[in-house]
Amino acid sequence: MTKAFTQLLLKWNIASNHRPMPWKGEKDPYKIWLSEIILQQTRVEQGWAYYEKFVTTYPTVHELANAKDEKVLKLWEGLGYYNRCKNLIFTARYISKKLKGVFPNNYESLLSLKGVGPYTASAIASFAYNLPYAVVDGNVFRVLARFYGIDTPTDTQQGIDLFNKIADENLSKKQAGIYNQALMDFGATVCKPSTPNCADCIMKKKCVAFLNNQVNQLPIKVKSITRKKRYFDFFCFYSNGKWLVQKRLEGDIWGGLYQFYLNESKSLVPVTVDYLNEVLAQQLGISSKIGRVHLNQTKGVTASVSPIYNQALTHQLLQARFLLVKFDTIPTVFSKALWVNQKQLKQLPFPKIINQFLGQDFINWCKT
Repeated sequence: MTKAFTQLLLKWNIASNHRPMPWKGEKDPYKIWLSEIILQQTRVEQGWAYYEKFVTTYPTVHELANAKDEKVLKLWEGLGYYNRCKNLIFTARYISKKLKGVFPNNYESLLSLKGVGPYTASAIASFAYNLPYAVVDGNVFRVLARFYGIDTPTDTQQGIDLFNKIADENLSKKQAGIYNQALMDFGATVCKPSTPNCADCIMKKKCVAFLNNQVNQLPIKVKSITRKKRYFDFFCFYSNGKWLVQKRLEGDIWGGLYQFYLNESKSLVPVTVDYLNEVLAQQLGISSKIGRVHLNQTKGVTASVSPIYNQALTHQLLQARFLLVKFDTIPTVFSKALWVNQKQLKQLPFPKIINQFLGQDFINWCKT
């Protein structure tokens, strides 16, 4: 017998769910996979435009597989969590070459794809093939915790196991794709994290949290995120119309993206003549002396400093400054480095915090 929760959800879906999304009702596993990877740790409102750009630029998995890494990373720019994009590229090439462009049609094989976890595998399996796998994410945790009055923390193994069990029990096995989409839409538009629309909710007469005035107390999490603070000084070395850029190594944030020369410190030290000369002389062996910090040129070197830029990642808080250093001639230490003009600069994939700088501040600098 179908549970009351499932009946009410499917009834709401028919009568009231008018949430438009370009991937909704899609049966092509490539497009479903693409949308799910983009939406990992990304709001629908932000991911929508990216999905449409990717589908337009790479209509098939073969076209995505044949694209250059930098082109794909540039298209991804601004979404963050760049490992998702790297996994996207890897998996596209695997499916294109090893599987001849045919996506797996069962849960276990989908789960084996790089970058595909239980949630994404369940989504592709149910949306593309209507297989009976329940999706479980933050929306699902919240809706089920409130409806059933569950106070088991969602970020414990006990809670994860419990919510997966309840989600599977409530799943409409015959309409798995429709049910999963309805549940996500319900969590996003009605049973929202804050200011949920309980007054008009079809489930309020059976929702334990609503009946016991606990809506704003559920779900429960016990763990808190500790964010590491990092301080970046990006040295923007410029000479004869070109900028020095470096490709970041794997193993840290932004691996594979580009940056200006980076000096990371334990704090944002004052930008003084001594500090600038220390970096130039001690790290790079450049002996030119800077007389004053702001837009003063002596012995072939000019320097100026940007405002502080901030970016919050899941586990890191970043503060960055950009120090413009102009050389009359390229120093020997950088003779084999990558120097690009302004047009080329715009074509490279950069982290968000650098792209924030590559706006008005950068334009103003280019005019000096």
